[in-house]
Amino acid sequence: MFINKSKDGLNNICGKNISHLRANLAISQRELADRMQLIGIDIDKNAIQRIECGKRFVTDIELCAFTKVFNVAFEELLK
Repeated sequence: MFINKSKDGLNNICGKNISHLRANLAISQRELADRMQLIGIDIDKNAIQRIECGKRFVTDIELCAFTKVFNVAFEELLK
């Protein structure tokens, strides 16, 4: 049986890091969603909220976009 959750039961391992990076920029979840939309990712504030609390999976395309928005390496999101 496959388990698609992290050790702590979350659906992603980058949500907490995205939350911290967003807080460091002092932007809202809505602003982050807007920035993602500006680079072509169709995502809304509710999806950002679900990603940050670990309830939503993150696609590889979204992961690439987050690295661009935050100007960080993949490792920074996945550590």
